[in-house]
Amino acid sequence: MTMPPALPGHVSMHPDIDEVFDALGADMLLHAHNCVRTFGDFHLALSGGSTPLPFYERLMYDPRYRGFPWPRTHLWLVDERRVDFTSDLSNWKHINQTIVQHAGIPAEQAHPILATEPDAAERYERLLKESMGWREKGQDRLDFVMLGMGDNGHTASLFPNTDVLEERVRLVSYCDGPTVTPPARVTLTYPAINSARYIAVLVAGADKASMIDRVVDGSDSYRELPIKGIKPLTGELKWFLDFAACGK
Repeated sequence: MTMPPALPGHVSMHPDIDEVFDALGADMLLHAHNCVRTFGDFHLALSGGSTPLPFYERLMYDPRYRGFPWPRTHLWLVDERRVDFTSDLSNWKHINQTIVQHAGIPAEQAHPILATEPDAAERYERLLKESMGWREKGQDRLDFVMLGMGDNGHTASLFPNTDVLEERVRLVSYCDGPTVTPPARVTLTYPAINSARYIAVLVAGADKASMIDRVVDGSDSYRELPIKGIKPLTGELKWFLDFAACGK
């Protein structure tokens, strides 16, 4: 029997990316319906990048997700590059084209980061708080946050040895510096991510295997590998990995 790597939280490991997507989609669908039944809506934060885009496409065409409660979903971004929405570097451009334009999410429930504005992070934090503020205290948090992991151990736009890693109050902030792949970013912080009800980390491909080993090893700090700062306060952390990312 192939044993999953000893990562924090739970590990869902599968032979190929299609099975990884199946497992991730099933959990997201179940969690969405549970939150709609409990709270009346579902607050979902998605990451950009090349790895999750095929999964987002599957949510649109796979008949298993036809019952996804998109009309009751608030769609948020985990992070955004400080570029215009017309740029191919914009996470919103791809998520908007793939999901928002097809899913039936009400326009007022689709929340891009206005990343080129000088107060982009402050605006996004206010919007987050306003949108979830009607929930009772303790439930006013993101329901499902989907993360990835870079080959340098970054997640969201939390990059190694950047100031944002020390943020303990603000929910949204900025990230820039010599370790950041340009351009500069706006990102959810550890307080926003770690307070979420469910955190899914999607990692696929043999090029991530050495970084998975470093996370398991435990000798690096969160400043060196920001993914290690993902520690849910009361929620669930689950890794979705293919065999290649596990070095299998």
